[in-house]
Amino acid sequence: MNKKIIIGIIIAVIIPVATYTGAPLFFDVTTDEPIPEITSTITTTDGTTTSTIEEPVLIASGQFIGVNDGIHNAEGQAKVLKLADGQQLLRLEDFKSTNGPDLYVYLATDDTAQDYVSLGELKANIGNQNYEIPEGTDLTKYNTALIWCKQFSVLFGSAEISS
Repeated sequence: MNKKIIIGIIIAVIIPVATYTGAPLFFDVTTDEPIPEITSTITTTDGTTTSTIEEPVLIASGQFIGVNDGIHNAEGQAKVLKLADGQQLLRLEDFKSTNGPDLYVYLATDDTAQDYVSLGELKANIGNQNYEIPEGTDLTKYNTALIWCKQFSVLFGSAEISS
């Protein structure tokens, strides 16, 4: 191959990627966060101790429906779990999303992201993951989980969450 062509490819491909300063891009990042459990230890008056594991309670769930336009997609389950300490989580299970920049997880009133509560940046585009739901969030109002590209205001997928 011609040296000028190789140098041209390096300049055209590698330098723009190396100098990209926009939102982070996913390249099939996988995670497998466990479901949090709370262990309670009780000591009785006679000095014996017992430990119990308190598992979360499923409050509501829904299935992701992806945009499926050939570029943007999300699939898997969205579950709202209540922990023994009262904290609530949005858990994504068997989750998979196409790659994209600046992806966030929202709880919203619908799939337009006009009225939403941000749960933070998407941790990975593949796998099980947990997101804390801020205390006081009205889950009857914010009942749709979104995977949303903040930079370009594009929906990748949504899950209507119900009990």
